[in-house]
Amino acid sequence: MRNFILFLFSITIIITNNLYSQNNKKLDSEIASFLDTLKPETFSGIILVGKNDSILEERTYGYSNIENKIKIDKSTKFHIASITKSFTAVGILKLYEQGKVDLNKPIGNYIENYPNQRVLDSVTIHQLLTHTAGTKAIYGEDYQKSNKDRYRELEDYLPLFANDSLNFQPGSKYEYNGGGFVLLGLIIQNVTGENYYDYLQKSIFDPIGMDQTKALEIDGVNYNTADGYSIYLREDKSLAKNDYLISKASGASGYYSTAEDLFKFSKTLRNYGLLNKGTTELMLKPKVKCYNTHLGYGIDIDKRYEETIIGHSGGWYGIRCEWMDFSDSNYTVIILSNFDNNGQQEVSDFFKTKISRKLEVK
Repeated sequence: MRNFILFLFSITIIITNNLYSQNNKKLDSEIASFLDTLKPETFSGIILVGKNDSILEERTYGYSNIENKIKIDKSTKFHIASITKSFTAVGILKLYEQGKVDLNKPIGNYIENYPNQRVLDSVTIHQLLTHTAGTKAIYGEDYQKSNKDRYRELEDYLPLFANDSLNFQPGSKYEYNGGGFVLLGLIIQNVTGENYYDYLQKSIFDPIGMDQTKALEIDGVNYNTADGYSIYLREDKSLAKNDYLISKASGASGYYSTAEDLFKFSKTLRNYGLLNKGTTELMLKPKVKCYNTHLGYGIDIDKRYEETIIGHSGGWYGIRCEWMDFSDSNYTVIILSNFDNNGQQEVSDFFKTKISRKLEVK
């Protein structure tokens, strides 16, 4: 009798594995078919689909420079906007692992010569990482009207928000902003004695081979980067270049990267290659409820689907991007676009609903 039960159990496992394999092959085929249907008129950029730490699909569409008809290729670097925040968060959490920062102490322990003493006395690293500090946004009207050549170092962004009062009592609510991640970058500099950009290069990008991820100088010679094109800069909604709205990375936004580099970042983070297991789990644990999802430390945690999706999105004039890591099925999707039409969002929605069906709201 016991042998018969073991036999039935074995048969069940085999059938289950076969069904799982067939379903996976069907999904992979549906993904390929969807990517075949995309046209440069509706989506301009690159889409990478990873599975079990290997690249399953990588497709390019459209031009990195429309005027000169330069096609996007797999090595094209895209502005990744707020995905930059995840780099900054990992940088801070490395210092936490080393015992060099306390996430719950006032940031005045790590920053000096800052004009707003209340911020130093009442705001913590935890609050900066979770957008609950009450700091101001930085990419508003003052930034848009300013000369972007002035932003060479993190400190150059401080006049955009450092003298302003906090929007609310720290820790009392969630409000997405960029100023807090500039402060996190300054903490990295003050604690390590290194330039923020050099620290990320040495501690994150170089060790895992993210060779194409850079904080580019806007007046430098930057090869194979995608120019951004926006439909929101002209009244007639015709495409316009966004170059006068771009500056060097701030800690909150502005890095350039490739789809393959972001895939390296995603799989290394998931496999505890950037942070140890305990710190990675701390980063990925939901801390606050934000607009539609939850937030960990510098990372979105989307629980609206049958499996949790972690990652980050980014957007600006002429920029749309998203990194998604599906926790159960081991798919990773990187979407980088140099158009700000709805193309990226439609691609994102396809993958979220195809890989992990959206849960019904009760």
